[in-house]
Amino acid sequence: MLSPLLTSLSIWDPFISIGSTILQPLYWVVSGILVLFHSVWSPLFGADNGWTWALSIVSLTVVIRVALIPLFVKQIKSSRSMQLLQPKVRELQKKYGHDREKLGAETMKLYKENNANPLASCLPLLIQMPIFLALFRVLDGAARNIPRGHWLKPDVSPGLVDSLNSSTILGARISDTFTKVGFANGITSVHVLTLGLILAMTATLFVTQLQLMRKNMPAEALEGPFAQQQKIMLYVFPLIFAIGGINFPVGVLIYWFTSNLWTMGQQFYVIRRNPAPGTPAFAAWEERHQRHQSHRQATEPATEVARGGVAVAESNGAAAAAPAPPRVVRQQPRKSSRSQRQR
Repeated sequence: MLSPLLTSLSIWDPFISIGSTILQPLYWVVSGILVLFHSVWSPLFGADNGWTWALSIVSLTVVIRVALIPLFVKQIKSSRSMQLLQPKVRELQKKYGHDREKLGAETMKLYKENNANPLASCLPLLIQMPIFLALFRVLDGAARNIPRGHWLKPDVSPGLVDSLNSSTILGARISDTFTKVGFANGITSVHVLTLGLILAMTATLFVTQLQLMRKNMPAEALEGPFAQQQKIMLYVFPLIFAIGGINFPVGVLIYWFTSNLWTMGQQFYVIRRNPAPGTPAFAAWEERHQRHQSHRQATEPATEVARGGVAVAESNGAAAAAPAPPRVVRQQPRKSSRSQRQR
């Protein structure tokens, strides 16, 4: 976040060097995916076009989020278990409220017995953070003409670092930051685009958290420490990200906004299709399910009647079409006269 400040202080140089060494494998992965999608989008927009690099960053985000889907499923299951266990947690708080150590042990025991992990909700974010930092360092290196990542090296991909550094989107360079540009030339396109992305990013984060609290949390879970934690995430996290966003390059903000948008859509799908029991979303799901069942029951008898009518008509038609059997007329013997009998 404060890379310009940190790099100006020599005391931080060893830590930055260690961090850069640790991130080397991620530089390799991030630069490789960027270069791959750059080659995909280049024929459409041009190799040096900012939209080519912006779409490459969006594609990188999609690849990362698809890879994290199993962790997201685990996060949803764990969060649901945590919500349903809140009444029992409150009982433990009443029982062991005077002994924090015992309360903590019993709470963790309860979570373990029900396969609920309090840290599972943080896993996708924790895994994304190194990738996020790697992308930040790659774009920061491009702005300084320092290729970071094997696939951006001049001997591997000649000219790509210069292309990434100089490419613009809506008049703003992909590698520029709000604080780096300054206000010497007044308000620039970098300021406008950065603020727009920050607002969009924080809005999607706020809506995602609000959607979770209002639709997919039981009423019991909206009370106590867990509810306070959710409220902190609802209001404080967007504020922190908004303040920190001015230190990130435009390309990183594109990644961040795309990731938040993906999270919002993914959560909307889960809440609508597989809501937690005892929540407003679950009540809405049951209502939709009942309407669907009622509609099926209403249409099935009509279909059967229609089929029955067709069958009757077909049988009647067949009967009408079949030739009638010939009518046999029985002839009575004729009575002979007396004279005929004497002969």
